[in-house]
Amino acid sequence: MKIINAKSLPTPLTLMMLVIIVAAISTWLLPAGEYSKLTVEGNKSFVISSPNKSYSLPFKQKTLDSLSIRIPIQKFINGDIRKAISVPNTYQKLSAKPQGFIQILEAPIKGVMDSIDIILFILFIGGFMAVFNKTEAMFNGVEYLAQKMKGKEKLLIIILTSIFSFLGGSYGMDVEAIVFYPVLVPLFIAAGYDLIVPLAIVFGGTCTGAIASFTNPFAVIIASNAAGINWTDGLYERLLFFVIATSILVWYILKYAAKVKNDPKQSIAYKIDGAIKSAFEFSIDVDAPQIKLNTKNKFLLLIFFLTFTGMVVGIVFFDWWTLEMSALFFGSAILVGIIGRMGEKTFVAEFIKGAESLLSVALIVGLARGVTIVLNEGFVGDSILFYASNLVQHFSPSIFIIGIMLFYFFFAIFVSSSSGMAVLTMPIIGALAIILNLPGREIVNSYLFGIGIMFLISPTGSVFPALLMVQVSYKAWLKFIMPLVFIMMILSAIFLVVGIGF
Repeated sequence: MKIINAKSLPTPLTLMMLVIIVAAISTWLLPAGEYSKLTVEGNKSFVISSPNKSYSLPFKQKTLDSLSIRIPIQKFINGDIRKAISVPNTYQKLSAKPQGFIQILEAPIKGVMDSIDIILFILFIGGFMAVFNKTEAMFNGVEYLAQKMKGKEKLLIIILTSIFSFLGGSYGMDVEAIVFYPVLVPLFIAAGYDLIVPLAIVFGGTCTGAIASFTNPFAVIIASNAAGINWTDGLYERLLFFVIATSILVWYILKYAAKVKNDPKQSIAYKIDGAIKSAFEFSIDVDAPQIKLNTKNKFLLLIFFLTFTGMVVGIVFFDWWTLEMSALFFGSAILVGIIGRMGEKTFVAEFIKGAESLLSVALIVGLARGVTIVLNEGFVGDSILFYASNLVQHFSPSIFIIGIMLFYFFFAIFVSSSSGMAVLTMPIIGALAIILNLPGREIVNSYLFGIGIMFLISPTGSVFPALLMVQVSYKAWLKFIMPLVFIMMILSAIFLVVGIGF
């Protein structure tokens, strides 16, 4: 059996720079153009910004109707839609603005500046984890759990995968899921599995849930608003898809996990990457006498649990985002340091060390954003949308709806934000759907299915931060996940074709 050394493959940072270069090349090859954009100015007027001029229009429903934007004005009043909306039938060709060597160098820097809130959040997570690990409560807790769950690993896979899928579908858990790898990697390694299993549970789970996005405010609600329909339209269909897709993922992981446990050499990670160890992998003896957790360890683990629970509750119920989450992890790190009787110098050193350990993960986020910046500044993002939408509108309804899903699948490489994708494309695609008399819910579903499936593999999404956390190569992940990607594509196509018949 030939093992490919992971060191012979480009690093994720190098791969992301290559994607930026490809994006820059596309600005030399594709026609430049842009749709006019609609924004709100203080709930007093609409502002239309076109490539050549900007002007104000009355803040009334009639204005939206005249622009073929099927969105109730109340959505703008309530603040449900905050980003610029593409105005249908306003695409204009522009003079080419190809992105050259200087723009390629600037793109990752601009991407980091544009994503600084998420980057800082990741660094604060790293600091918190390092401080917590210094107390050894994590090691003791994982060893205790591994011994307790010995022989019940299949049940653990089923439960955890379902939970992460639910979190992805309910509120759109994404990059914040990286906080769970330090716990699950050593747990599943101790149980006899490889690094792909915890990666599939966490990253695969959140992405699979995001495909359905039954209540995800960053996807289905914003997209439905932009399409001019109620987000509950199609809810039962998405819930059914969620159950089926999650069940398929659980079956897929269990099948792979059993194969690896029976013969570790069947591990895809081992075959491609070799004997690579994650930074969070430490030795646990599940056959040792059952350890007991002292009061201090229990209290520290309770803080750990409450920190993550507080993060989820804050996001779902109190509109928290990176500022509040970063403050939460920083405060928890300080509390852990105090309870662990950590000296000031030790605390600072550990916190900085932890932040450094996730620096490459944080930079990947900035580089991914740099791809979108290159396309936007080269004025080719809207051109891709314009020509693709014109192409698919000539097909039959069944082919059209699948074509829209495929459009979103590939376009998600260039626009990695689900909310940004929705406001950019949904007014345009929604207008085409009205012409073809297609249900708005299926247009929203095609958007969800397309971008959700691509997020499993998209180099501009969250896959590289996850891979860096676990130390699995992109090649190994693709070999593992691609059969599931095709299964999800077929399942999605069936749902869409059946859906337009009702």
